[in-house]
Amino acid sequence: MLQNPDTVTSAVFLQFAKWPEAGRVKTRLVPALGVAGALQAHVTLVRAVLDNLCATGYPVQFWWDREVLDADPGAELILDDVRAAGIGQWVQQGDTLGERMTAALGEALATFERAVVVGSDCPSVDPGYARDAVSALATHDVVLGPSDDGGYVLIGARRVVPDMLAGIEWGTPAVLRQTCERLERLGLRYCLLEPRWDVDEPEDWARFLKMAGETQPAGTAG
Repeated sequence: MLQNPDTVTSAVFLQFAKWPEAGRVKTRLVPALGVAGALQAHVTLVRAVLDNLCATGYPVQFWWDREVLDADPGAELILDDVRAAGIGQWVQQGDTLGERMTAALGEALATFERAVVVGSDCPSVDPGYARDAVSALATHDVVLGPSDDGGYVLIGARRVVPDMLAGIEWGTPAVLRQTCERLERLGLRYCLLEPRWDVDEPEDWARFLKMAGETQPAGTAG
């Protein structure tokens, strides 16, 4: 899982993740998997996305939604993977998801020419798809990977402007449409990749298990 030392440094992937705490993550999976099972599913998804991003050949940064707590047993596997890959860890800043993504992209673009945020519940973002996002930024200011639920599995940028993701109704089917409208008003050139899917509902989790070739019962992933 170690990143390639010959990595192209013109772009970077930013993996966004919620701190793994029982009852706080993948809550829509709880009815099917239980609280502990939903936590295990979250950890499994985070690690799967990290594997995909490390396989792109580009640098990866890991962005938690709160301060890292080394003593929390729910995070051990993720922290082991992140450290084994030599990946730096950051904490997201901002009150809304839009503020947090804009701030992270802006910070990354101070060092890299292009930056792409990927959510940790988006295992359908395979290495090839992720690299396509980087390529799209050669001719566009922003790239979006639409998701089946009306949001997006990734957002990349080669430049950011203040409040470029303000006023978005996060967690609703209007997210992608509102984002595109916002970018157009600001004069940012954007493109859309092919749609992908993320894991929110039990049927999404079953889809992931099938894709990953899992044979273990849902709720016991590790």
